Amino acid sequence: MLIFFKLLGSLALLMFGMKSMSDALQKMAGPQLRHVLGAMTTNRFTGLLTGTLVTVSVQSSTATTVMTVSFVNAGLLTLAQAISVIMGANIGTTLTAWIMALGSSFDISIVSYIGFFLGIILIYMKKHRYVGDFLFGLGLLLLGLTTLRLTGNEMDLGHNESVLSFFQSFDPDSFWTTLVFLLLGGVLTFCVQSSAAVMAITMLLCGSGAMPIYQGIALVLGENIGTTITSNLAALSANTQARRAALAHLFFNIFGVLWILIVFRWFIDGIIWVVDYAGNNFFGQDMAHMDENTKLTFTLAAFHTGFNVINAGILIWFIPQIEKFVCWVIKPKKVDEEEDFKLHFITAGFMKTPELSVLEAQKETQAFAERMQKMFNMVKDLLNESSSLTGKKQDDEKFNAIYSRIEKYEGISDNMELEIAKYLEQVSDAHLSDDTKSKIRAMLREISELESIGDACYNMARTISRKYNAKQDHFNEGQYNHLHQMMGLAENALTQMNQLMGGRKESYDVNRTFNIENEINNYRNQLKAQNIVDINNHEYTYAEGTVYMDLINECEKLGDYVVNVVEARMGTRQRNAT
Repeated sequence: MLIFFKLLGSLALLMFGMKSMSDALQKMAGPQLRHVLGAMTTNRFTGLLTGTLVTVSVQSSTATTVMTVSFVNAGLLTLAQAISVIMGANIGTTLTAWIMALGSSFDISIVSYIGFFLGIILIYMKKHRYVGDFLFGLGLLLLGLTTLRLTGNEMDLGHNESVLSFFQSFDPDSFWTTLVFLLLGGVLTFCVQSSAAVMAITMLLCGSGAMPIYQGIALVLGENIGTTITSNLAALSANTQARRAALAHLFFNIFGVLWILIVFRWFIDGIIWVVDYAGNNFFGQDMAHMDENTKLTFTLAAFHTGFNVINAGILIWFIPQIEKFVCWVIKPKKVDEEEDFKLHFITAGFMKTPELSVLEAQKETQAFAERMQKMFNMVKDLLNESSSLTGKKQDDEKFNAIYSRIEKYEGISDNMELEIAKYLEQVSDAHLSDDTKSKIRAMLREISELESIGDACYNMARTISRKYNAKQDHFNEGQYNHLHQMMGLAENALTQMNQLMGGRKESYDVNRTFNIENEINNYRNQLKAQNIVDINNHEYTYAEGTVYMDLINECEKLGDYVVNVVEARMGTRQRNAT
């Protein structure tokens, strides 16, 4: 029982160490990695190379896949480019197997202790704490591998009769045995949610001589499929492009398994020969005199790399066909964009890492801002429609239809604020870099102010509706001109805001927004004074003047909310609405 818990604990150390390394690397280089993904995927070959390098850097094919899907959602990458990047991620993740092969074959515990020592020093140095997190994660990974190797030696699986009899009960030459272990590898990976853990167990069994290499490689093949099943299930609640990317991942892994099964024995014998030849001619006496069972761990790593490199080399020529296939299988949902309350970029079930989730939240906030400008344009349409009090039924129906859409948009704005805020709260529970924390704080301010813009639009719509339903007299020509001019300034402010939300803040001149706000404030003050004069001159009644100024004041408030959004995005001091 003690040995069993040592085995589980060493696997837990290994998995947690890999997660810590990946998270630390993403904190250090997350924005740069996203920039690399966007800039280096001009064709399928650079996409493949980029996916490989990024995955090698962050030690997580899942993180690479999530970044890629986020860019597809944002329209920065096509689905074809995303497929090539995910192919590259399949190659990059094979580095993990080589690290495990080294850890299970050599005593690298001293490296783990050095990692702990340097890591804890750097963690307490605020400037370099992410490097410390990485070194500490590396130490945990190597310690887990060392403990796993020692536990395997303790268990002496190569001389355990019950273990040996279990594997010997399968006919090593039977094709069905290969299929059984392939299925077992897929199920194990799906259950433990970690391909690294299954690879470590496979290396332990093969390295101890308990499991034949052919059955071990069948487990590795199953692990390749099991890890894609996990992402496909997680993507069920995601948007269409995310599900297509996950299906493409599943497709080319299944394709690879199918062709490798045809040449299974010959391919593995070739890999064994390559490992023996390399060990005898290039890696010195240590490798040349290594026992056969230990060499099997390097054979597993070499097979994992060779399989994924050849599979990518075949399928990279058929990316357009794969894209057409997944688009044919997964059709886009037919929904009315105006009535769709679901968030488009934030996907509830899709696997992601905290640092990379910020990109999805930013895109959702941008979509929120664009919707609020659409809502304001509806208010302008409502004002224009209210100017015709003909009493015709079709005019009333058109007016009510516009007002109903504005009401629905008010509900959408409330839901979007709550859902984005809830998502950001979940992300903020993780360990984040200071830069990411500041982005989350800014986005929380942005969505609050965007919801206030929605409230201002709804308040104007209700004011116009009350006037229309009461069958009050029209505003005079001067009032309409002033309202249209004020709304034009407000729309200009919203347009400038959306340019900032959709672009880079370094290239945005914030003075443009401040100048528009000053124009709005000055014009409001001018109209306020003119309104008193016009009422005294009996140009219109006091009640009509009140409704008129309510609309003017709501436009002015909307301009203040826009300024607050811009200041939150730019990282400057927030002003109070006046």
